[in-house]
Amino acid sequence: MIKKRELNDCHTLYQLLIHPEVFPYVRNKVESYEEYLFATKKTIEQEEHGLVISRTITDEWGSPIGTISLFDVEDGAGFLGTWLGKPYHGKGYNQIAKEQFFNELFYQLNINSIFMRIRKTNIRSIKAALKLPYVLCANETRQALYNQLNEHEDIYDLFEINKDMYTLHMLRTSDSEEEHRLEA
Repeated sequence: MIKKRELNDCHTLYQLLIHPEVFPYVRNKVESYEEYLFATKKTIEQEEHGLVISRTITDEWGSPIGTISLFDVEDGAGFLGTWLGKPYHGKGYNQIAKEQFFNELFYQLNINSIFMRIRKTNIRSIKAALKLPYVLCANETRQALYNQLNEHEDIYDLFEINKDMYTLHMLRTSDSEEEHRLEA
């Protein structure tokens, strides 16, 4: 469901990105396919320098349907950015992609905290974040970071996923699945 970013996915991704229900919520606003191609190339280069970790989200047939990235990577933490093309909203792809991405970040790439800044007007993303049982609202627990994000205007809510909470959730989930198998 996720793979390393490739330039040959850009045409399909750009067509999905420019949808009016998707475009306002993407981090890197681009005005043309060529600009998107350049931005993707830059993202790939930034990953080589450890500044970003970015993957393409694919459907079950391997077609690109969105992206998931950790931006501003520093000291084992970064900011999550993810988007899906409109035809793929509400079909479970986001949750599957996040689980695969978080597993890679926490257990292969030594990330300890994932932050999500979500516009208070982006109700869809806030609801998606709150569905995740290992997400903490960090508006108060990370007050300095919250204030920095909202320095000029109260725009964002801040959420955090830390490795310990995620690991605990994964252990509970696997224990619960094992119990169901034993009962069957």
